Amino acid sequence: MKCPYCLHEDTKVIDKRDFEGMARRRRECLKCEKRFNTHERVERAELKVIKKDERREDFDVEKLKRGILTACEKRPISTEKIDKMLINIENKIRMKGKEVKADFIGEIVSKELRKIDNVAYIRFASVYKDFTDLSDFKKEIKGLLK
Repeated sequence: MKCPYCLHEDTKVIDKRDFEGMARRRRECLKCEKRFNTHERVERAELKVIKKDERREDFDVEKLKRGILTACEKRPISTEKIDKMLINIENKIRMKGKEVKADFIGEIVSKELRKIDNVAYIRFASVYKDFTDLSDFKKEIKGLLK
């Protein structure tokens, strides 16, 4: 592992913590003695998303994260909670197989958002379910109140 500060080749691991399939390592450069963190995750097999028009595209966890972050914008939801949710969602998606329908992903994300914040859920649902007018919002909110 190269030091990001001085690019020296030798570093040592000071601390290692495992967190839901990811390893966080605290490292120290043996030359400049500066410390930095690395995060390691197992590289997963390729996953395809089947879109509504039957096109297939590579699963992109960053695209998923952007959608969730947009729904959670200006809401009291920690980044740690969002990261945990992303890991949970990705695990559920991968358990489904090598090809997953976009609707399945949308349903999982909706369920996870509904658990943590109703406003974020409504924001996501309005895009995912393609709300066209106020009655769609009313109907969805009514379902939340049950």
